[in-house]
Amino acid sequence: MSLTDLSWPVLRRVIEGHTLVYRATGGLVGHRFPGAPPNLLLDHVGAKSGTRRTTPLVYFEDGPDVVIVASKGGHPKHPAWYHNLRAHPDTTVQIGREHRAVHARVASPDEHVRLWPRAVETYGGYRGYQERTDREIPLVILEPRA
Repeated sequence: MSLTDLSWPVLRRVIEGHTLVYRATGGLVGHRFPGAPPNLLLDHVGAKSGTRRTTPLVYFEDGPDVVIVASKGGHPKHPAWYHNLRAHPDTTVQIGREHRAVHARVASPDEHVRLWPRAVETYGGYRGYQERTDREIPLVILEPRA
């Protein structure tokens, strides 16, 4: 069993705590930490289960769009939220105090080439994650919905 697999139960609790604090403070705590990239809360619905979930994720903005990275720390498989968004692309995010209705789509190859350097600039760890896995780490674009 890998270190990632062994640490997942602890990491899951940290993520749950981050989400609770972010929501409880209306985004005042949890959106930005000194020296860390900004985080949003992504709401998504289980592709198979239909269960509503929330995941904190690093993001960056690209004009009116928000971009998130399906890295899963360089794991060989995509994160569950990625599959959930593919099945249910209309969702919401919380960015600080703001709630936004968005439509998720995977970046095209040209968009990926343009946006990947921005992802790495936002969080340098993505470079190492990409080196650790054979899959191309997808970028997901969250477009505003009316």
